[in-house]
Amino acid sequence: MITDTITITLPPWVGEFLGADELFLPTAEERMRLVVTLARLNVERGSGGPFGAALFESESGRLVAVGVNLVVRGNCSILHAEMVALVLAQRMLGSFDLSGPGIPACQLVTSAEPCAMCLGAIPWSGVRHLLCGARGADVEEVGFDEGAKPAEWVETLERRGIRVVGDCCRDEAVAVLRQYAAAGGAIYNGGWASGS
Repeated sequence: MITDTITITLPPWVGEFLGADELFLPTAEERMRLVVTLARLNVERGSGGPFGAALFESESGRLVAVGVNLVVRGNCSILHAEMVALVLAQRMLGSFDLSGPGIPACQLVTSAEPCAMCLGAIPWSGVRHLLCGARGADVEEVGFDEGAKPAEWVETLERRGIRVVGDCCRDEAVAVLRQYAAAGGAIYNGGWASGS
């Protein structure tokens, strides 16, 4: 039998950036700016791709967990910022269901719209709100492949009771994507779109 342990470790600078105190961000823009800053620092510090995410309590704005893209660093295709933030939030809150008893409604804030994989994980996570920065088209413009995502993905989530808001601080989020591409950052899975 093959057994192994997977450990998700955020880069050390994340803790230094966030500090030790609890963080409350009441507005959508404040939450998105935190996430976009995480994405930018991930690029500038060379620790991963140009994506950041965080999970907040929707009403209070309390930060529960953060994630940055660790795909290349961790040699693991599922380590997208959203997936990292969801896993860490579920561990921190002690439940695979973020809409479970005693857990305040949660909002996932992402520097870009979710790819096909992250889109699939959102309803199962229990998240009740999704806030996005850059659009999927912005991500694809720099070369990333978003996967087989239905055109009506927003409506699909909303039918499941998940409120979706997009284009929050979009220009700032797109600037990080372009910064990463201009610096020659690894564009993984980009070949799938062209069939190579």
